[in-house]
Amino acid sequence: MIIGVPKEIKTREYRVGMTPAGVRSLTQRGHKVLVEKSAGIGSGIQDAEYVSQGATIVQSAAEAWSADMVVKVKEPLPAEFAFFRENLTVYTYFHLAPEPELTKQLALKKVTAVAYETIELDDGTLPLLRPMSEVAGRMATQVGASCLQKEHGGKGVLLGGVPGTRRGRVVILGGGVVGRNAATIAVGMGAQVTVLDLQATTMAYLEDIFGGAIETLYSNPTNIEQMVTRADLVIGAVLVTGARAPKLVTKDLISRMEPGSVVVDVAVDQGGCIETCRPTTHDNPTFEVEGVVHYCVANMPGAVAQTSTWALTNTTISYAIKMAEQGFVGAAKADRALYKGVNLYNGQVTCEPVAQAHKLEYVPLSKLIGA
Repeated sequence: MIIGVPKEIKTREYRVGMTPAGVRSLTQRGHKVLVEKSAGIGSGIQDAEYVSQGATIVQSAAEAWSADMVVKVKEPLPAEFAFFRENLTVYTYFHLAPEPELTKQLALKKVTAVAYETIELDDGTLPLLRPMSEVAGRMATQVGASCLQKEHGGKGVLLGGVPGTRRGRVVILGGGVVGRNAATIAVGMGAQVTVLDLQATTMAYLEDIFGGAIETLYSNPTNIEQMVTRADLVIGAVLVTGARAPKLVTKDLISRMEPGSVVVDVAVDQGGCIETCRPTTHDNPTFEVEGVVHYCVANMPGAVAQTSTWALTNTTISYAIKMAEQGFVGAAKADRALYKGVNLYNGQVTCEPVAQAHKLEYVPLSKLIGA
């Protein structure tokens, strides 16, 4: 199989879809890997490092996209839609629920869309989402702490405080991978941390690993209201696999927060769980609503590309190898987790939450390729 690795074009996206080690895993099996020139520079990877592992450097995005399978990091942008064609497999983070035009174009061109974020193991975990969720969760507390500084529009609160002053109050909505990692950094900074979640088992796990360093609360409207309105930093860490995030924090709640408070919505690439949030970029990461600073960058891990690229390839490469070795259909039928990752195939939407988000017909993949 020919695998293409184009350069990412999203604003300040420094990650790349594959490391040189990932390239070697494919080329040593007889596959050809086309890497767009300078695709890895943002992650500190020189073209020569790819070549040394068997890759072919191509001069344009069009050449990288001419492959049988394209491996990326972020969802294709409108400038890349022209590369779509039948029998092309694109393997990347798609987050299609808030992306009607991208979904339409993928269906129209009959592209096979395999989404990292919906590849799901039998125990319900999302192995390809996990590493970037870990990165984003840890970054959320870091950037939130920075935004709280007065020169960045914040109220001027140090999360850890100092003796004789109060510690910053951090409220985390969701106790999954993002929430747990956000709590890890917040506790390390010395903040007062509250995590809200719906699952008793999740809350019990968090209290077990953090002990008395955090407070857990059941996520209901009353608790959300009480916690958010007194928080210095609110981190949205909610995920519903493949679907839009539920709106847990209303504009009214935002208006009742103290001026200079900060919200960081990690769920923004799935529509966000805070009503006042909209996607921003690393060039212009924040905006204010009702005096509250909003940080809503949709590709947060792109800012720490050397960490993110390696962590991502470590988890994505095994499924890339399966598709290269067995072909898409064979690989999907042989691996239930990969099967669940298919969002579109042959012009049909095969991920039910995506179909529901855009009011499109849902066609189970089993009807198209068998069980």
